[in-house]
Amino acid sequence: MSNRPRKALIIGAGIAGPVAAILLRRAGIESAIYEAWPYSKGIGGGLQIAPNGMQVMDEIGLAGELVSRGSVAESFDFCSQSGERLGSLNRDMERRFGQPAVNVCRATLNEMLIDKAWCSCVSLYFEKRLIKIEDRGDQPIIAYFADGTTAEGDCLIGADGVHSMVRRQVIPDGPAPFDTGLIGFGGFVPRAVLDGTAIGRRVVTTFGQSGFFGYGFCSPDQNDGAMWWSTQPAHGMDAAMFRAQDQATIKQHLRDFHRGWHDPIPAIIEAAENIVVTDTLDVATLPTWSRKRSLLIGDAAHATSPHAGQGASLALEDAMRLARLMQDGQELGVTFQNFEAERRPRAEKIVAIARRNGNSKREFSATGAWIRNQMMKWLLPLGAKGMDFMYAYDARAV
Repeated sequence: MSNRPRKALIIGAGIAGPVAAILLRRAGIESAIYEAWPYSKGIGGGLQIAPNGMQVMDEIGLAGELVSRGSVAESFDFCSQSGERLGSLNRDMERRFGQPAVNVCRATLNEMLIDKAWCSCVSLYFEKRLIKIEDRGDQPIIAYFADGTTAEGDCLIGADGVHSMVRRQVIPDGPAPFDTGLIGFGGFVPRAVLDGTAIGRRVVTTFGQSGFFGYGFCSPDQNDGAMWWSTQPAHGMDAAMFRAQDQATIKQHLRDFHRGWHDPIPAIIEAAENIVVTDTLDVATLPTWSRKRSLLIGDAAHATSPHAGQGASLALEDAMRLARLMQDGQELGVTFQNFEAERRPRAEKIVAIARRNGNSKREFSATGAWIRNQMMKWLLPLGAKGMDFMYAYDARAV
């Protein structure tokens, strides 16, 4: 194929998929998105879009709306289980990097991106679970779905997350997601729960002897505007086992696990409803991100655990860089190779940081936890500069 594709099939309507579709449409490439799940506005927990991701949101005209519907995070503060301050990162992000870091409900972000895609004349199809890809030479690439329907295009973009079905087609014997041994709980509470804490526009995170707890504002909504999460060693339990329990049992587990932790953590747990439980998954480095006319982006290509706060922002970067490269009109295989060559080193460096950060949330002896906390007091100021490469990246200017 000597010219750029006329139509791209995009599998997955999470973050990377809609943004890639919007930017490809802008480049003159028709895009259609196929999502396995029904359309919903109420799923997911909270997340943060870092300045590098906000540059892409600005490019598609949604940065201002995201700030108004989310909550700017002016720092990331770290505490011990007793509430002793250990240090702070990510101060003054907007001045230093041109965009702020913004906390937001995942459902809000997805709603914004889907609406923008519709407004950009992108075709979206829900309840389309991919089962097979057929890619035969000069013929259109064909996606087969579980409901018996098919779709044809000139290329296929797998933006279908950590459990990617496209990945299985691109790398049939490739690595599968594996459990990291950490389990996550999370949800939202009324903003009033944090009244009197002087949290302001900060995200506060706490390292325990075992596990980790974080909280901060994520929207102006008075009823559901604060997000929280707890990361814990799984101890033989997986998310499905917890989800089989009722909410009262899950809440009691959180009370027991975080008993004695500093305020307002007990109050957040008491106020929590609709608690979401997730496994913390990782995927080993893939041998390739593409095969013929199919390409992986976002978590499908480089799934990252949440411990660096960069999963969504990396997905946004991927979407922007792919659209820019496809706009050049090179042969498709060359474009996909160039995309991987450009994106892999950065993505894998950040994935490695996330894995390392996750190790500090496991179980320690009392002495081990004390040593870790003392080291954090010294290392956080030094480590702050080492993180700037993540936030200073602007996918528009590469």
